Amino acid sequence: MKLHQRSLLYTFLLFVVFQVAAQSGSDYNVKDHYTKTEVDIPMRDGTKLHTTIYSPKDTSKKYPIIMQRTPYSSRPYGEGQMRSLIGPNQYLMQQGNIIVYQDVRGRWMSEGKYDNMRAYIPNKKGEQFDEASDTYDTIDWLVKNVDNNNGNVGMWGISYPGFYSVYSLVDSHKALKAVSPQAGISDFFFDDFHHNGAYLLSYWRATALFGYQKDAPTTESWYELPGLGTQDQYQFFLDHTPLSSLDEYYKEDNEFWQQLKDHPNYDEFWESRGIIQHLDDVKPAVMIVGGLFDAEDLYGPFNEYKKIEETSNTYNILVYGPWSHGDWAREGGRQSVGNVYFEDSLSTRYQQDYETKFFNHFLKQNGKGSLDLAEAHIYDTGKREWTDYEQWPPKNTVAKTFYLGDDQELTTAATDTKQEFVSDPEKPVSYNNEIKTVFTPREYMTGDQRFAARRPDVLVYETEVLDEDLSVVGEIEAMLKVATTGTAADWVVKVIDVYPPDAENYPETMDHLKMSNYHMMVRSEVMRGRFRNDFSKPEPFEPNTKTDVNLTLQGVNHTFKKGHKMQIQIQSTWFPLIDLNPQNYVDNIFKAEKEDFQKQTHTVFGDSAIKFSVLKK
Repeated sequence: MKLHQRSLLYTFLLFVVFQVAAQSGSDYNVKDHYTKTEVDIPMRDGTKLHTTIYSPKDTSKKYPIIMQRTPYSSRPYGEGQMRSLIGPNQYLMQQGNIIVYQDVRGRWMSEGKYDNMRAYIPNKKGEQFDEASDTYDTIDWLVKNVDNNNGNVGMWGISYPGFYSVYSLVDSHKALKAVSPQAGISDFFFDDFHHNGAYLLSYWRATALFGYQKDAPTTESWYELPGLGTQDQYQFFLDHTPLSSLDEYYKEDNEFWQQLKDHPNYDEFWESRGIIQHLDDVKPAVMIVGGLFDAEDLYGPFNEYKKIEETSNTYNILVYGPWSHGDWAREGGRQSVGNVYFEDSLSTRYQQDYETKFFNHFLKQNGKGSLDLAEAHIYDTGKREWTDYEQWPPKNTVAKTFYLGDDQELTTAATDTKQEFVSDPEKPVSYNNEIKTVFTPREYMTGDQRFAARRPDVLVYETEVLDEDLSVVGEIEAMLKVATTGTAADWVVKVIDVYPPDAENYPETMDHLKMSNYHMMVRSEVMRGRFRNDFSKPEPFEPNTKTDVNLTLQGVNHTFKKGHKMQIQIQSTWFPLIDLNPQNYVDNIFKAEKEDFQKQTHTVFGDSAIKFSVLKK
């Protein structure tokens, strides 16, 4: 593996397996307080999963078990090799818990074949297995074989480990009392690798992490990240359009790349790998955590919480802060995303006031007594303060609908106007207007959208300067009325907070930018137009025909403050965040040819609507 590839991969693993990242304010030495044991736990089919157990050296009392299952390695391996930080946070580590990490089936030191987001099997028989049974079998072994455990088990994880935490809620072991899925992947057609069926080209390099099988248990990586050979990621992917030209980097031995290409629609392959539909009658207590600016996994946490509320009678709360992917697990002092600063020490307060209290209450206090945590603890990313709600989305709201009017206006009544723009696949709209190469992009979630507003292929609509605060909560519904001269198109909707001219810069503001008139992206989403009616049954547009395209933008808790403006941007390319749509209908975009990509004229009609839920005053 080349040096820069190795460095990038290791950086990614350090991020995802956040416990090995440095965390300020702690000189606690794990080796002084914990003993590490590595065991191989047999599953019901005989496959052994490598498991690392950190047990407190103080054996005078019993402790709960808090476990993470991960595809990213339970390293470091070997006697005497220990992490510098274990558990969900330093407070739970210092207070004493049995902390367990496990390599999931087929990864690193565990046996078996890896299956990316392995499908759940209901009513398993005999030696049939899935991630639910592997979790069950592991917990059963731990509570029976680990000394000084009190019989209570918790689970947590961020991102992919978050997926395994969600999975633990299905067919859960009776000893599993508390689970905190954090940025948990829930469905690869809506999280990470797709958004509403549009392929997230920005995650193409991550295909290396999940697509290759290993031959035997190993402590060394068996895959390489492809090098781009340039620092200009936009140009690299433009030069490698259509997607089939990327086959030179991933051959048939990359199973995930083949799966992406072979399953462009939401068929049984993807649906079976979704976990939300199986969250029925959940028993353990649940605390779902997410970041309001999480570019990877925004869909999952909101919808996991919603499904559990609908189907289960268990303790189930939601925490969403002004974080990008996994920010809550680290403390950098000043919490910012990209150019935008929020507050200091937000991660520390969350870890102390929510995460630690949650696990202690259900694992050490057996759920007895009161627990003073809000049902929904959601940060207002406009006011820069936390809001506690009795339910999510909150009840105390009114619907407010804006229409995409003429002269760049957001109006309160539909108009019979229309606006056109030419979408050219050879000159797509960038998602960030920067020359850079990133493994998984994140900062764009609050990025300045002025560059896009000044392009002719981006339509802009905005309010007048607000004379009072406007607090928007929950999902945003975009109901577009559109047409195209072609037979295929993507539709991107962005909701933007336009700062006033006298807005002051933050230390985080890039040198070439100013917060004066900053166009902060609050929420955005794409709909691959072929899926406008059914993700399983794609269909072309009829050229020059007015057509409904509806899409949901994930939940927000944002106050557009007095003196600011609300803006909506509509565009059809968002590159290379998502792949290019040929704009001529083909059965499978992964197999499109160069000549399929053509310039088209798109139309947005004035009765297109954006519907918000606004807090009552």
